[in-house]
Amino acid sequence: MELILKKDVANLGFADDIVTVKNGFGRNFLIPQGMAILATPSAKKVLQETLKQRAYKEASIIKEAQKFGEELKGLELKITAKVGEGDKLFGSVSNANLAEAISSNGHEIDKKFIEIAGGSVKRTGKYNAKVRLHRDLIIDLPFEVVAEK
Repeated sequence: MELILKKDVANLGFADDIVTVKNGFGRNFLIPQGMAILATPSAKKVLQETLKQRAYKEASIIKEAQKFGEELKGLELKITAKVGEGDKLFGSVSNANLAEAISSNGHEIDKKFIEIAGGSVKRTGKYNAKVRLHRDLIIDLPFEVVAEK
Protein backbone atom coordinates (compact mmCIF):
# COMPACT_ATOMS: atom_id res chain seq x y z
CA MET A 1 0.00 0.00 0.00
CA GLU A 2 1.40 3.35 -1.05
CA LEU A 3 0.80 6.26 1.33
CA ILE A 4 1.74 9.94 1.64
CA LEU A 5 2.86 10.76 5.19
CA LYS A 6 1.27 13.80 6.82
CA LYS A 7 3.50 13.67 9.93
CA ASP A 8 6.98 12.39 10.74
CA VAL A 9 6.80 8.70 11.65
CA ALA A 10 9.77 7.15 13.45
CA ASN A 11 11.62 4.51 11.42
CA LEU A 12 9.36 5.10 8.41
CA GLY A 13 9.78 8.60 7.00
CA PHE A 14 9.16 12.30 7.23
CA ALA A 15 6.09 14.38 6.44
CA ASP A 16 5.25 14.51 2.70
CA ASP A 17 7.25 11.35 1.89
CA ILE A 18 5.67 8.67 -0.27
CA VAL A 19 6.17 5.31 1.45
CA THR A 20 5.11 1.74 0.85
CA VAL A 21 3.82 -0.14 3.90
CA LYS A 22 1.90 -3.32 4.56
CA ASN A 23 -1.86 -3.01 4.09
CA GLY A 24 -2.76 -3.60 7.73
CA PHE A 25 -0.29 -1.03 9.09
CA GLY A 26 -1.59 1.62 6.74
CA ARG A 27 -5.29 0.81 7.04
CA ASN A 28 -5.39 0.14 10.79
CA PHE A 29 -2.84 2.60 12.18
CA LEU A 30 -1.44 5.30 9.90
CA ILE A 31 -4.64 6.44 8.16
CA PRO A 32 -6.94 6.41 11.26
CA GLN A 33 -4.31 8.26 13.34
CA GLY A 34 -4.14 10.99 10.67
CA MET A 35 -0.49 10.27 9.96
CA ALA A 36 -0.99 9.38 6.29
CA ILE A 37 -3.35 9.43 3.32
CA LEU A 38 -3.63 7.13 0.32
CA ALA A 39 -1.24 8.01 -2.50
CA THR A 40 -3.78 8.39 -5.30
CA PRO A 41 -2.68 10.03 -8.57
CA SER A 42 -4.49 13.26 -7.66
CA ALA A 43 -2.94 13.30 -4.16
CA LYS A 44 0.51 12.84 -5.73
CA LYS A 45 -0.08 15.82 -8.04
CA VAL A 46 -1.13 18.00 -5.11
CA LEU A 47 1.95 16.84 -3.18
CA GLN A 48 4.29 17.70 -6.07
CA GLU A 49 2.79 21.19 -6.30
CA THR A 50 3.16 21.87 -2.58
CA LEU A 51 6.74 20.57 -2.64
CA LYS A 52 7.59 22.97 -5.46
CA GLN A 53 6.14 25.89 -3.52
CA ARG A 54 7.92 24.86 -0.34
CA ALA A 55 11.35 24.29 -1.93
CA TYR A 56 12.60 27.86 -1.73
CA LYS A 57 11.34 28.22 1.87
CA GLU A 58 13.34 25.12 2.84
CA ALA A 59 16.66 26.80 1.97
CA SER A 60 16.14 29.55 4.54
CA ILE A 61 14.93 27.06 7.15
CA ILE A 62 18.04 24.91 6.65
CA LYS A 63 20.29 27.97 6.88
CA GLU A 64 18.70 28.93 10.23
CA ALA A 65 19.01 25.35 11.48
CA GLN A 66 22.73 25.36 10.60
CA LYS A 67 23.22 28.60 12.51
CA PHE A 68 21.36 27.13 15.49
CA GLY A 69 23.53 24.00 15.22
CA GLU A 70 26.71 26.07 15.42
CA GLU A 71 25.37 27.78 18.55
CA LEU A 72 24.66 24.37 20.09
CA LYS A 73 28.13 23.06 19.29
CA GLY A 74 29.59 26.09 21.07
CA LEU A 75 27.86 25.16 24.32
CA GLU A 76 29.76 23.26 26.98
CA LEU A 77 27.13 20.97 28.39
CA LYS A 78 27.86 19.41 31.77
CA ILE A 79 25.20 17.26 33.34
CA THR A 80 25.61 16.54 37.03
CA ALA A 81 24.43 13.24 38.43
CA LYS A 82 24.72 11.29 41.65
CA VAL A 83 27.58 8.81 41.52
CA GLY A 84 28.11 5.55 43.42
CA GLU A 85 31.25 3.42 43.40
CA GLY A 86 33.87 4.57 40.91
CA ASP A 87 32.20 6.34 38.03
CA LYS A 88 28.84 4.50 38.01
CA LEU A 89 25.73 6.67 38.16
CA PHE A 90 22.68 6.16 40.33
CA GLY A 91 20.17 5.83 37.52
CA SER A 92 21.13 7.14 34.10
CA VAL A 93 21.30 10.24 31.91
CA SER A 94 18.86 10.14 28.98
CA ASN A 95 17.83 12.37 26.10
CA ALA A 96 15.30 14.08 28.42
CA ASN A 97 18.11 15.14 30.76
CA LEU A 98 20.11 16.42 27.81
CA ALA A 99 17.12 18.38 26.48
CA GLU A 100 16.69 19.92 29.94
CA ALA A 101 20.38 20.91 30.06
CA ILE A 102 20.10 22.53 26.63
CA SER A 103 16.96 24.44 27.64
CA SER A 104 18.70 25.73 30.77
CA ASN A 105 21.24 27.33 28.41
CA GLY A 106 18.49 29.18 26.55
CA HIS A 107 17.88 26.86 23.58
CA GLU A 108 14.79 24.71 23.14
CA ILE A 109 14.96 21.23 21.59
CA ASP A 110 12.36 18.52 21.94
CA LYS A 111 13.77 15.34 23.50
CA LYS A 112 12.50 13.18 20.64
CA PHE A 113 15.02 14.86 18.30
CA ILE A 114 17.98 13.88 20.54
CA GLU A 115 19.54 10.45 20.24
CA ILE A 116 22.20 9.13 22.61
CA ALA A 117 24.07 6.01 21.49
CA GLY A 118 22.82 3.11 23.59
CA GLY A 119 19.77 5.09 24.72
CA SER A 120 21.23 6.35 28.00
CA VAL A 121 24.51 7.03 29.81
CA LYS A 122 25.32 5.10 32.99
CA ARG A 123 28.86 6.33 33.76
CA THR A 124 30.59 9.68 34.09
CA GLY A 125 32.66 10.91 31.17
CA LYS A 126 32.43 12.62 27.80
CA TYR A 127 29.83 11.52 25.28
CA ASN A 128 28.26 12.55 21.97
CA ALA A 129 24.60 12.78 21.07
CA LYS A 130 23.01 13.19 17.66
CA VAL A 131 20.54 16.06 17.40
CA ARG A 132 18.18 16.30 14.43
CA LEU A 133 17.55 19.97 13.75
CA HIS A 134 15.95 19.41 10.34
CA ARG A 135 15.17 16.38 8.21
CA ASP A 136 18.41 17.03 6.27
CA LEU A 137 20.56 18.29 9.18
CA ILE A 138 21.85 16.13 12.03
CA ILE A 139 24.65 17.40 14.25
CA ASP A 140 26.90 15.74 16.82
CA LEU A 141 26.57 17.40 20.22
CA PRO A 142 29.32 16.70 22.77
CA PHE A 143 28.37 16.66 26.46
CA GLU A 144 29.94 15.57 29.71
CA VAL A 145 28.45 13.75 32.67
CA VAL A 146 30.13 14.80 35.93
CA ALA A 147 29.76 13.68 39.55
CA GLU A 148 27.55 15.72 41.85
CA LYS A 149 29.55 17.28 44.68
